Amino acid sequence: MKKFNIRKVLDGLTAGSSSSSSSQQQQQQQQQQLQQPGSRENEVQETLQSEHFQLCKTVRHGFPYQPSALAFDPVQKILAVGTQTGALRLFGRPGVECYCQHDSGAAVIQLQFLINEGALVSALADDTLHLWNLRQKRPAILHSLKFSRERITFCHLPFQSKWLYVGTERGNIHIVNVESFTLSGYVIMWNKAIELSSKSHPGPVVHISDNPMDEGKLLIGFESGTVALWDLKSKKADYRYTHDEAIHSVAWHHEGKQFICSHSDGTLTIWNVKSPTKPVQTITPHGKQLKDGKKPEPCKPILKVEFKTTRSGEPFIILSGGLSYDTVGRRPCLTVMHGKSTAVLEMDYSIVDFLTLCETPYPNDFQEPYAVVVLLEKDLVLIDLAQNGYPIFENPYPLSIHESPVTCCEYFADCPVDVIPALYSVGARQKRQGYSKKEWPISGGNWGLGTQSYPEIIITGHADGSVKFWDASAITLQVLYKLKTSKVFEKSRNKDDRPNTDIVDEDPYAIQIISWCPESRLLCIAGVSAHVIIYRFSKQEVTTEVIPMLEIRLLYEINDVDSPELEQVPPLPTPVGGSNPQPVPPQSHPSTSSSSSDGLRDNVPCLKVKNSPLKQSPGYQAELVIQLVWVGGEPPQQITSLAVNSSYGIVVFGNCNGIAMVDYLQKAVLLNLGTIELYGSNDPYRREPRSPRKSRQPSGAKMSRKLSLPTELKPDLDIKDNSFSRSRSSSVTSIDKESREAISALHFCETYTRKTDSSPSPCLWVGTTLGTVLVIALNIPPSGEQRLLQPVIVSPSGTILRLKGGILRMAFLDTTGCLMPPAYEPWREYNVPEEKDEKDKLKKRRPVSVSPSSSQEISENQYAVICSEKQAKVISLPTQNCAYKQNITETSFVLRGDIVALSNSICLACFCANGHIMTFSLPSLRPLLDVYYLPLTNMRIARTFCFTNNGQALYLVSPTEIQRLTYSQETCENLQEMLGELFTPVETPEAPNRGFFKGLFGGGAQSLDREELFGESASGKASRSLAQHIPGPGGIEGVKGAASGVVGELARARLALDERGQKLGDLEERTAAMLSSADSFSKHAHEMMLKYKDKKWYQF
Repeated sequence: MKKFNIRKVLDGLTAGSSSSSSSQQQQQQQQQQLQQPGSRENEVQETLQSEHFQLCKTVRHGFPYQPSALAFDPVQKILAVGTQTGALRLFGRPGVECYCQHDSGAAVIQLQFLINEGALVSALADDTLHLWNLRQKRPAILHSLKFSRERITFCHLPFQSKWLYVGTERGNIHIVNVESFTLSGYVIMWNKAIELSSKSHPGPVVHISDNPMDEGKLLIGFESGTVALWDLKSKKADYRYTHDEAIHSVAWHHEGKQFICSHSDGTLTIWNVKSPTKPVQTITPHGKQLKDGKKPEPCKPILKVEFKTTRSGEPFIILSGGLSYDTVGRRPCLTVMHGKSTAVLEMDYSIVDFLTLCETPYPNDFQEPYAVVVLLEKDLVLIDLAQNGYPIFENPYPLSIHESPVTCCEYFADCPVDVIPALYSVGARQKRQGYSKKEWPISGGNWGLGTQSYPEIIITGHADGSVKFWDASAITLQVLYKLKTSKVFEKSRNKDDRPNTDIVDEDPYAIQIISWCPESRLLCIAGVSAHVIIYRFSKQEVTTEVIPMLEIRLLYEINDVDSPELEQVPPLPTPVGGSNPQPVPPQSHPSTSSSSSDGLRDNVPCLKVKNSPLKQSPGYQAELVIQLVWVGGEPPQQITSLAVNSSYGIVVFGNCNGIAMVDYLQKAVLLNLGTIELYGSNDPYRREPRSPRKSRQPSGAKMSRKLSLPTELKPDLDIKDNSFSRSRSSSVTSIDKESREAISALHFCETYTRKTDSSPSPCLWVGTTLGTVLVIALNIPPSGEQRLLQPVIVSPSGTILRLKGGILRMAFLDTTGCLMPPAYEPWREYNVPEEKDEKDKLKKRRPVSVSPSSSQEISENQYAVICSEKQAKVISLPTQNCAYKQNITETSFVLRGDIVALSNSICLACFCANGHIMTFSLPSLRPLLDVYYLPLTNMRIARTFCFTNNGQALYLVSPTEIQRLTYSQETCENLQEMLGELFTPVETPEAPNRGFFKGLFGGGAQSLDREELFGESASGKASRSLAQHIPGPGGIEGVKGAASGVVGELARARLALDERGQKLGDLEERTAAMLSSADSFSKHAHEMMLKYKDKKWYQF
């Protein structure tokens, strides 16, 4: 487990990386000056201290990014996947998952389980071998071996053996003792294995396996097409099999009399062990058979073949690749040949590797295959071999995060308890049919004891416009429900018919912002085509005859004299549509045609809403679609902030042109203002009014107007470049990009709008990218029928506050320092007609508001917490005095700031572009935690990082995986208990009974004392310069664990695992002797390590 050097920041004495201690003292003096008498009536008691915080990674969910290797333990029933970035993912039963990382980051080329031993060997592209101990909740490396002169190409570890065969690029085979991780002196040299008369090198070793019936015979496959059967005792090749096509893989028949090879020309050759001259049979599974007996046309290479036998029928031959060259555009396939039938199973992505799961771990018994695990580039598929038609198993792991690329995500810890069951019940109806009826076969390990019982939900928005809700409680992840937002729009029939979606190159429905209220279950999304959709949750199916729709013309310009009347913003917002769901053109738009008088596109939205009835299933149902329209040839700009409030019935959003507010109950526009007009006469900036007519580019330059999708990742981002902070909020390509002020934060609340207010009232706080906070007062009619008839009146209050850097987040505290969440309307089923008395109840019911009511004393002050890209301020209300201020960072900028609950208190959590995670107490903004965690390397992290309550946070670590972390010291301490166990004591199945006659006539399996052949006494010492042993970070405890665990012959039934440590029970004297040798070996290894520390080839 990675330990972070956590600098515990003493309360107000030392500062984090953000500022030096001298500036901290100045800040404290400023803070004392700011706290004038009367600005705060009472001091808030803060309970959070720096010892409440600690940072550590918890779990990683999702499909392993860029997978490269696969292995399965048939007794423990655990699956391992290695990746091109050196990651290792282990899967047991659903809910038991584990992520580990090789420090070097080199690609994993092969994985081998020590079956039923709780250990795994990984071979990496940097020519290192590592032994992982899986008997602890967080697996660790016990030993490593670094080859310096030869490149590893293939490894093989026979069942219940401690000797690992390692094949190399030079064609040699070395043998490693997995207990001590040292090389044996026994080497099989390529020139001894092949024909002496052969002039050429046989190529790298691509296969090694021992004869299932005779452990003393080793089958070695070379890339060039040569196969040798090596006799380990006599140290010579018994037989050599040559074929003129390159070999990709080899597999034995369990009786050890035949083997099968797969070749680069799409053929399979089956050989009798004792007939090396030519193959018994040559098959081209996908070749067209020519009539006149000619050889079939060559096909693509068969990359892997497996040969599995059954007691009661024909054997299975399973292969990947081998399709004919003329199948252009055909998807990758797995072919299952069983008797006379050949099934070709098409896959969605290319096949990385596959394994056949069999009933027995013994290679010399009937294999009885029951499933095939297929590792694809972006998916993991399990095929049921026992059912007709080979159906796939329903995958219980959360591997579909990337089904469409993730464009944004939000994380909610401590949700209302009824939300997850509600989402699950509507999501259960979306399940696909036709899966295998059997239980998921990867069933090893045990669940952890989850002490965290609060509900957690992750919502992901995707490039195809889908939104997924995930249950993330107690460090697991399970998909609950999927919503397709693109359903409300007309799909374009063909490529030419796309006149309107062209402000984005592709993915016009991609989700950019998600705003969700867990209590009211109201969902609002903003998409890349400048569209906003409001959804209500219902358990009833409805058919919406006409989708309610509004079109809004959001302008930036204060136009000058040259502009036609048409372009001016109406002085008062015009309700569009009124209570009638049918959209009505606003009176201020004389022309609603798709182009204005000079032929430029005008007044058209980017997407076309369906005009036919829409059937909406139980779950989230579209309530209103709002679209920004083109204005005189200018496309609408992407939405940069979004907020919705169920109590007020209002949705508000902004971009770099201005702000729009909509009453979604009356389907009316309440406010439509350019950012500049929000200020009124108080505008602190001197801006030049500009006309779109004068600076417009010729229409030929329209390509440059296209907006980039949030999925576009920029790994070579210059972190010091401050333009990055701007590019997040506005994607405008025009020259005035920098000068435009975008709306970057929106927050509904019930507070004091002006200094003179005597009581709180509903209002909206608006933050901009230039660091301004403006307040808009809301006058909302009483609930019930009045709410639908009387208009909502909104007016800018004139209140303006300033901070350094763009505003990111706002929140409000009451006089005791407790968080005041915005008011909400509790969820109810609105598709069911109400009884009359229900209606009366509804009239009486007020929205739930946690803010103080107006009847309370005027002295009840509040605090506004405002976090920007550079600093945080706490403002006392209604006086608007700055009570506390903290400069978070001077040289970098904050990417994400959240006000979150932790340990019955609240704090501000920030993630900076320079990689620091910081927390500050509230309201006094004392630094509590400052840890260098992760430098910002791409846009993906910037777009997906989020903090939530109870010390939880997450981000997308790769396009397919979510990394969760905690900044709570309590969660870090409990993590060990919450993690699942991979290794469980299981008795190894009995070896197959060979029967009386086979035993009598020597048909049984021949055993071999490998110790006698490979031990130091027989084979001597290996060359020291060939490989370097490196003790793992698992330390001596790990070595002891492995020494007593990796003895194949010991009775596994007696291995009792202690619950927390990995203490092993009493074992035979041999184990005790091994333990003492492990002790001395550890000391020796340490001396070696010190001795070779400065050598160049010594790498961890």
